[in-house]
Parts: sequence; structure tokens; C-alpha cells
Amino acid sequence: MIDGFIKVAAVSPDIKVADIDYNKENIIKNIIKSNEKGVSLVVFPELCITGYTCGDLFLQKELIDAAMRAIICIAEHTAKCECISIIGMPLCYNDKLYNCAAVICKGEILGFIPKTNIPNYTEFYELRYFAPAPNMPCEIKLSNNKIAMMHTKLLFESNNNPEFTFAVEICEDLWTASRPSASHALAGAKIIANLSASNETIGKRDYRRQLTAQESAQSLCAYIYADAGEGESTTDLIYSGHCLIAENGVILNESIPYTNGMITADVDLLRLSHERRRINTFMARDGITGYTTIKFDVNNKNAILTRKFEQKPFVPRNITELSQRCNDILMMQALGLKKRLMHTNVKNAVVGLSGGLDSTLALIVILKAYELAGLDKKGIIAVTMPCFGTTGRTYNNAVSLANLMGVTLKEINIENAVKVHLEDIGHDNSLDIAYENAQARERTQVLMDIANMVNGLVIGTADLSEIALGWATYNGDHMSMYAVNCSVPKTLVRHLIKYYADNTEDHQVSKVLKDILDTPVSPELLPPKDGEIAQKTEDIVGDYQLHDFFLYYAIRWGYTPKRIYDIACTAFNGEYTNEEILKWLKNFYKRFFNNQFKRSCLPDGPKIGSVSLSQRGDWRMPSDAMVSLWLKELEMI
Repeated sequence: MIDGFIKVAAVSPDIKVADIDYNKENIIKNIIKSNEKGVSLVVFPELCITGYTCGDLFLQKELIDAAMRAIICIAEHTAKCECISIIGMPLCYNDKLYNCAAVICKGEILGFIPKTNIPNYTEFYELRYFAPAPNMPCEIKLSNNKIAMMHTKLLFESNNNPEFTFAVEICEDLWTASRPSASHALAGAKIIANLSASNETIGKRDYRRQLTAQESAQSLCAYIYADAGEGESTTDLIYSGHCLIAENGVILNESIPYTNGMITADVDLLRLSHERRRINTFMARDGITGYTTIKFDVNNKNAILTRKFEQKPFVPRNITELSQRCNDILMMQALGLKKRLMHTNVKNAVVGLSGGLDSTLALIVILKAYELAGLDKKGIIAVTMPCFGTTGRTYNNAVSLANLMGVTLKEINIENAVKVHLEDIGHDNSLDIAYENAQARERTQVLMDIANMVNGLVIGTADLSEIALGWATYNGDHMSMYAVNCSVPKTLVRHLIKYYADNTEDHQVSKVLKDILDTPVSPELLPPKDGEIAQKTEDIVGDYQLHDFFLYYAIRWGYTPKRIYDIACTAFNGEYTNEEILKWLKNFYKRFFNNQFKRSCLPDGPKIGSVSLSQRGDWRMPSDAMVSLWLKELEMI
């Protein structure tokens, strides 16, 4: 195990029907290969020792006895491997034949798991040979004078890594309404292995993929599906070797169609543990009885973490998926605002338009809400409020956008008002925090008062990343009457605007939007230098790309600071130095903890994705919590 990750494998080996020696040798080769790759758990298909398609040969004693000798031989020949192997075989007990999975580790057979649900429909005739799993555990006497238990309720748990706990089901068990895996997961199994011989028909591959992903999501587990492939009899059926590894609803790896071989993946056991703690309807071990826990020890030092981590976890890499997500998010934001407008019977929405990313997105959302509500877009009052730090570029973009979109534009220069206020409080005109925040609060006051004049609502523009970092003036841009961007991270804001720009029929609007996308992120509270923006947000707080990465793994998955640092160094290798990542990660935690008081009184706004910092919903944290524990871990790096 590497920091909570376990490398697992699913194998579709080359076999020959009823040629047990040939099958045995290929299984041994694949176990040794798995061990060399750092795999700790490798799963083979259903009945792969004999072949699934033996038919009435399963009634031959020679075949059954040879299968038992083969599994003992496999165990002996892989005794030095630091990995667990799960292999399909027929097993005779009390004159009944069972379709079983044998679990072996370091030369020992740890147990046998019989198939619970025996299909006997369409192309399947298993009841002709196999009995359903017995209700009670059975002791199987092995030819080497040892005993192994056979039972459906066997739980295998690592002595040195208790998070590494798995159970087994076989093929049809996944396809039924009463799945053993559900009970296994509730009993504590974080990994479910499925040994399968699922023949291929048109459309079945997609359904199999959906089943596997859905089971891993429902059971909050990793699911390893090893399927029979080429080598099975083609008398009536075709087997494609469709191996899958899924984790909590996501397919981590999948085999190439119609090829035998091995797939591997790094399963995040700590992520699964976090998810089970978080979702309190997952009643782990409550009322789950009848299980026998079998301990094992493996420590595969060949393991190298190969799991990839997206630099932008909030942004889908697939273009089609990204477009669909952008469309969905804009609709969710707009529907949230539409409901608020309808509920308050308000026909005027007031928004501060700066020529920056967030206010631009807010204006797009307001327009869409007005379209959905059938309201006149002249009721959208976009207010541009130039002051000391406003540049010509952002001012012109704000004015152009409002005019091109056909909303009502108000321009209110707040320089004199801010100067008078600073004089009133005895400010010395230094460019300090009071100088900056006076502008932000003046803008909010203007927006609120205009809203009162027109019986309207002030629409907030702050995004999720700013809320996480506390990058907002308290009771300034921090406050509004409805915050449409509150669940949208900065890395996604850009894509939402680009999506709108790419899909609008107004080429002039698209041109302005693309220039806004190219403008540096800035609050524009300090005077410009030579007409250019002097205050760049990311120079102060760090790149939003990094902070969104930190936010996603810290809040959504509960990763420790050290773990976030490690995966960030991998994900951003060559783009940021390790020192830069550590610096900004420390800054993230400091700002996140120190600014909870701002999140404790945020206005309403719609939850959009899996990370939300609403004090009424997903994130409830005391404003005076100490960050020392998290920083201490980072100081030890």
C-alpha cells in the first residue's frame, strides 16, 4: 500500500477448455507478472482453471480432481509473491458441485467462495452442474491435509493495513436484485472482486460497464471485474475478456475489447473510507452478521503509484462532457435565481459589472433567468462603478457587454464618494487595506441602495474559489441578496463564459467575452501602472488552478495536507516546483481557516457541484477553529 492506494489487477488469461495444465501455467505466469507490477490483489475469471464452457465435462471426476490439484500447485508456485490471487474453479463438497472462487496468498488457500445465484435461462444452464451456495460455512479438506473454509460470507482483511479489506462474488451475483456485494460492503469490504464468464452480445458491454460502475457507487467500494475471454469454447457463444476496475462510480480502467490480458489500477482506500464516514446512510457493519474474517499479510514493495490526478478536477477533460456540464450549470444557476425572483415578485435585478470574470458570469446567468421567467431584460440593471484602480480595458468591456446584451446600464463613478469617506474617517491616503475595502464597500452600498430604489435584488458575483480563500471584502462584495456563483470554482467560471461565447449568435458579444477571458484576474483596487492592471489576484493568493485542486481534495475527499501535497507534486510536475506547491498549500489552509467567519454569513445561492461551502448545507465549521494541526503536517515535509 502506498499512502492508502492499493494496486489491483483483473486478468483474462489465455486458456484452453479442459486443459488444466495449460490453464494452470498461464495463471501462474500472470500471478508472477502481477507481483512484479506491484499488484496486491489480482482477480481471474470464473472457472478459469477448467474453462467456463466445459459443459457436461463438469460431471467428470477427473476434471474436478485435477482442478483441486491445480489450485494447490498454483499456491505452491506463487508462495513468494506478495499478492493475493482469486481464481475461479469447480469444487466438490458432499457430492455437490459448486462454482467457486479460491483465494490464495503466499502458498496458502485462505478460503473458497461459492456462487450464490446460479443462472439457468437463455444461454445459461449452470443448474445442470452446479448447486447454489450452501447457507452454512463448510470445511474443505485439501489434498495437502490442510483445511479451508467455503462460505459466501468470507471477509479478507490485511493485518498491517486494515483498510485493505475485500470480499468476493461471482458473475451472476452482480446481475441480480439481491447482490452479495451489498452485504459484503456493509460488512466492511472496501474491495469487491467479481469472477465472471459473461459472454458478449450487442449492447451487453455497455450494460456491464454500467452495472459495475453503479455497484461500486452504491456500495462505496472498488469493484474488480475479471471476465473470461478468448480460449473459451465458441460452439455457441463469444467471450470478449471484458475486464473492468471501478471505484465509487468511476471506471478506473477497462480492457481493450476482444483481447486477453491484464489491466491494473490504483484503488484509493482512504477515499473510500472518507466517503463511508461522510455518508451516514451507509450503515457499515450495523446488523451484518454471519461473516468470518480471514487475516492475511502482503507487502508488495514493487508497487509504484501510477494513478493520474487531473490538474483541474472540477473541469471535465472530455469536450462533449464539458459542454454538457456548462449547459447544466448555467441552467441550475438560472433556475435558482428565477425561483427567487418569482418568490419575491421582483422584476429588477441589480449587478455590479466590472469587466471581470465573475460579474460577467453573473450577468449571463441573470439574462438566462429572465428568459426562463419571461421578464423584460431591461429590468436587469448593470452598474459599472469606476474608481482608483479601474483600467480602460475592464471599463470598456463592462460598458460594451451591457449595451450589447440589451440590459440597462448605469455608470456611477465612486471616486469622490470614496475620497470623502476616507477624509471623514481620517485616513492618510496610504494604499492600505482600508483604502481598498472602502471602494468595495462603497460599491456594495450603491448596489443595495439602487435595489431599494427600484424594488430589486442585488445579485452576488463571488465564486467558490474566492469564498474558500476569503478573497472578498467583508460586507462589501462578500454580501448580496442572492449569490448565483457561490458553488462555481474559478477554473470552471472561465469555461462557462467560453461556452456562452462559443454558442452565442452575437459575434460582438463573443468578441467582448473572449477579451474578458484574456484579462488578468484583479479586484482593481489599486491605481493602475501605465494604464495596466497593477494588482493581480494570483500574485497575492496563488494560482486558482492550484487552489481549486487543493479545495477539491481537501473538502470533497478529506485528503490530509501531506497527501494533497504529494499528489499535487505529481499532477503539476514541471509546471510548479515542489516549493511553490508547498508555499501555496500552506497559504490555502491559512486563508481557508482564517476566513470561515465570512462563510458563516453568506447569502443564499444554489449548490451546483459536489463541493459547496454553504454554512446551511455542506460545510459547517466554527469560525475560530485552529489551523495548527494541518500546518504542522506540512511543516514536517
